[in-house]
Amino acid sequence: MAESTRKTGKRGPVAGTPEARRGGEAVRAKYGHDFFSKIGKKGGDTVRRELGSEFYAQIGKKGGESTKARQGAEFYARIGKKGGASNRARLSNLNKQQ
Repeated sequence: MAESTRKTGKRGPVAGTPEARRGGEAVRAKYGHDFFSKIGKKGGDTVRRELGSEFYAQIGKKGGESTKARQGAEFYARIGKKGGASNRARLSNLNKQQ
């Protein structure tokens, strides 16, 4: 478990600790869900402006390769079948409603 104090001079509790969780819950109670959406979008826009939109393609590829190494190629076949079945069921329900 992470220590709850830092030696780097940064303020606040270490991420992942109970203290940090309580702090996040207090912010959510005070500002609401929309606050997190706004700051997340602001952060994403800053990253896109500073690093370019191709940065997201690079990290997506890196994540996919990591998942493939950890889960195996069969994982993608399995989730692809689940997604296809879900999509077919959704489309079938839409057609029945019309």
